[in-house]
Amino acid sequence: MTSILIEIKMAKLNIEIYTAPVLRRCASLVERVTPEINQLVQDMFETMYEAKGIGLAAPQVGILQRIIVCDIEEYEPMYPPMALINPVIIECSGQAIGEEGCLSLPGIMGLVTRAEMVCVTGLTLNGTEVKFTGLDLMARVLQHEMEHLDGVLFIDHFDNMQRAMLKELMLEKSNNKEAK
Repeated sequence: MTSILIEIKMAKLNIEIYTAPVLRRCASLVERVTPEINQLVQDMFETMYEAKGIGLAAPQVGILQRIIVCDIEEYEPMYPPMALINPVIIECSGQAIGEEGCLSLPGIMGLVTRAEMVCVTGLTLNGTEVKFTGLDLMARVLQHEMEHLDGVLFIDHFDNMQRAMLKELMLEKSNNKEAK
């Protein structure tokens, strides 16, 4: 008897970069958790891992649906990888300033003030409603990814000095591209 080994590789999605209009649009609620939604989530995880990220929202891969994935287990073992569909923050408290980056804004980092604790509800991949609390890094990642669902980027939180530095960096990147 011969055995056949078939390798199945999840599709890597394209990550939209900061100038893409889709990043500034509000995502729609997911009406039903379908096999296609499950596949999209798997593809989002694969894309996030390949890009060395810890969170990804569906608009970042050009899909205007309220879906996020995140995996901070390497930094905070109490939080396993998770996907949330139609997530909503129902409570938040505290305040912390932390450095953030974004797969849609490669090479850009900045300090952002966020809640230290968030309580979130959403649907799992089997359509079950969940409610849980995220602290510290998990709270930050959830807030960051959920803002993508409303067309908000972390740079929107920058103060005037950070924005001026960002403008200078973008101009420099643009000039470098033109010089090539």
